[in-house]
Amino acid sequence: MPVSENLRGILFMCLSMAAFTINDTFMKDVTRTLPLYQAIALRGVISVAGLGLLAWATGAFRYRLPRKDGWLILLRSLADVVSTLLFLTALLHMPLANLSAILQVLPLAVTLAAALVYGDKIGWRRMTAILVGFAGVMMIIRPGTEGFDRYALLGLASVAFVVVRDLSVRPLQGQVPSALVALGAAVAVAVMGWIGTAAEGWQPMTGPDGGKVLGAGLFLIVGYLSSVTAMRHGDIGLVAPFRYTSLLWAIVLGYAIFGNLPDGWTLLGATIVVGAGIFTLMRERALRRRTVSARKS
Repeated sequence: MPVSENLRGILFMCLSMAAFTINDTFMKDVTRTLPLYQAIALRGVISVAGLGLLAWATGAFRYRLPRKDGWLILLRSLADVVSTLLFLTALLHMPLANLSAILQVLPLAVTLAAALVYGDKIGWRRMTAILVGFAGVMMIIRPGTEGFDRYALLGLASVAFVVVRDLSVRPLQGQVPSALVALGAAVAVAVMGWIGTAAEGWQPMTGPDGGKVLGAGLFLIVGYLSSVTAMRHGDIGLVAPFRYTSLLWAIVLGYAIFGNLPDGWTLLGATIVVGAGIFTLMRERALRRRTVSARKS
């Protein structure tokens, strides 16, 4: 029985979220014994090599990049560098599931930022969902209480820079190869890692450490390829909500590898954030369908 385009997109999105979370798990585990910048630098070699081969195989290097698009890719890459550093620093000190729960607010933050920067219209329903989602994040972070973790603020700052990263590519011309965009970010993050090792120092690497870094790099590539493929199959409005499966993977892997489980407040806040995000995505899907129907009539 042939697989439908929607189901194919959903499966690739789930694979992407699993791969990204496994990459995070490897990085959190290896940085317990290996300096952070060294791990970033070594993973960067793998990701740059993989994405470079992809760009070469798809002919991306033959594309002549306009100067304006080049500046946009540079901005995206710099934002990716800062978000990666903030995220991994937070990951060093926070349970995987707790940090993942905070990151689930990203689709809501992107929707709100797109309205502020590009003038996208947001109705009262989506605006309410966004506010409810941010309230859920406050339940996860719980500022001013004993459960407050200051590293959660780094997680929120990471979200802010990911928003900058995602919105910066919106004005890109449609023919700009996605492999070229991703490769630019991978190179920037890898360079940041190698520069950081000059200040942080270099430590001899054991076999298990090397295996973890290799696993992180390979799963990072799989995550990227799967996410791109997912967006090219099926209805984006149907496929996108499956991004939230990353939280399930984070809970399972966080418990299996590190013995951490999120507390009740974190789970409740994450449920609110995910629910608000799914509502917003489904609402956007319904509005797109209504717009298309109006144009056809």
